Amino acid sequence: MSTAVSTPVLRCLLVDDEPLARRGLRHRLNRIGGVEIVAEAGNGREALGLIGQHEIDLMFLDIQMPGIDGFGVLQALPVSRWPLVVFVTAFDQYAIEAFRVHAVDYLLKPVEDESLRQALARAQQRRRGSELEIEHTRLLAMMAAERSQSLGEHADDRLTLKDGSQLIRVPLAEIRWIDAAGDYVVVHTDQDNHVARATLRELEERLPAERFVRIHRSTIVHTRYIRRLRPHINGEYFVDLDGGQELKLSRGYREHLDKLG
Repeated sequence: MSTAVSTPVLRCLLVDDEPLARRGLRHRLNRIGGVEIVAEAGNGREALGLIGQHEIDLMFLDIQMPGIDGFGVLQALPVSRWPLVVFVTAFDQYAIEAFRVHAVDYLLKPVEDESLRQALARAQQRRRGSELEIEHTRLLAMMAAERSQSLGEHADDRLTLKDGSQLIRVPLAEIRWIDAAGDYVVVHTDQDNHVARATLRELEERLPAERFVRIHRSTIVHTRYIRRLRPHINGEYFVDLDGGQELKLSRGYREHLDKLG
């Protein structure tokens, strides 16, 4: 007797100010299967309330709605509360903005069944990646808690760099990340960027390994400022810092983060 691995059902929220559009989408989703429609909203405000009440995996979201529009719904939520999003709209001019908020898909009305199937497949793939991301985010939270105590004990530690003919001393607590630029390195802080003639390997050996980690052949990052990891392709990740910066984590350096956990 063979056993098949079942795909988890996607819990969906439908958001559209047109009841007929919601009904048509509901009919198509039920026909395709693999989803559970847990709630429907006729405007952005209702959607926000329902997201607070239900555990939503995937939201089919209209863009142009009275009051709070589709993008307004996302802006009103912390990023950590965003479900996966498929925009469903009659207008194609919002595609670039949809891409910027990492939408799973952007479907034009009237929605075709094949486009909807592809969107659901992408959502399932993205959710598998999100579960891995959550696991790594928990790891990063543990790391941050441990590092914060360490930073408190060594708040006066500094990295000495040679910038031209002068020496500069940069507090370790202020260094967010360091990247290589040819024979030089750029040390990024909140206040300034410091350029020094050195190699990344030299700095890696001088910096405390419990606080600074190599994530790429050309990048070292301070673990205190890592907000989350996002799966990319081929085993690579994006590392998002709390200041909005996006760095790349190469597959060969992923174990460096895992060891810190």
